[in-house]
Amino acid sequence: MADPRFVVAIPARMGATRLPGKPLRLLGGEPLVLHVVRRALAAGADEVVVATDSERIADALQGPGVAVCMTRADHPSGTDRLAECASLRGWDDERIVVNLQGDEPFAPPEGIRAVARCLAESGLTGAGLTGAAAPMATLAEPIADLDAVFDPNAVKIVRAANGDALYFSRAPMPWDRDRFARERLGAAGEGWLRHIGIYAYRAGFLRRFAAMPPGRLERIEALEQLRVLEAGLRIAVAISPARFPPGVDTEADLIRAERIMFEGVATT
Repeated sequence: MADPRFVVAIPARMGATRLPGKPLRLLGGEPLVLHVVRRALAAGADEVVVATDSERIADALQGPGVAVCMTRADHPSGTDRLAECASLRGWDDERIVVNLQGDEPFAPPEGIRAVARCLAESGLTGAGLTGAAAPMATLAEPIADLDAVFDPNAVKIVRAANGDALYFSRAPMPWDRDRFARERLGAAGEGWLRHIGIYAYRAGFLRRFAAMPPGRLERIEALEQLRVLEAGLRIAVAISPARFPPGVDTEADLIRAERIMFEGVATT
């Protein structure tokens, strides 16, 4: 199947608590959000839109190749901001929208394409017949470091045999009962997957998702995607074809990103 057509929407706000003014913090002498926009453009998106409530962010993105969608300031999450953006842009219900976080300056273009393709192919069976497509898709990658298995900031995912998500958690899962009964040292083995926080939705479902009340599991784990699973809906999951370097959430992350850019690592 050829790569599907898709748009990339990037939520961006100035009020990040751990790194205030994050979208406009300089990386390599340019605003952080501009690096993210370039990654989306390199992925071949039909349209790249930054959804923001900040005129300062809008002013920083004047130039070819990117649109700015001015949204309300009271959205509780980036997903809610993108739902408003989808309505303001007039995207039809079947339009594939990739939600790329505005703090991912090294997001690989092939990974952006992969999440759109995962959603588009979620309704295909092995015989190539069209079935019920998933309304949402995301990516995962194998965990090679056992410390990450026990790190609550590294979200783990368990998939069904068809690739759909069974559950997301900050806890170690699946729990390797026999191995952990003996020891916890050494490299991680097979079976552990880290969730990569990039999503693709049909625009109609994006609007529906934002209107759904938070679920009990979402509140317990502080993971918004659990709202979808708790409602009994599918999330298709693909293994990323390329590594997603860590995003930028703190001053230390920004320093690390400068070093990565200076050394020419993860910039292509």
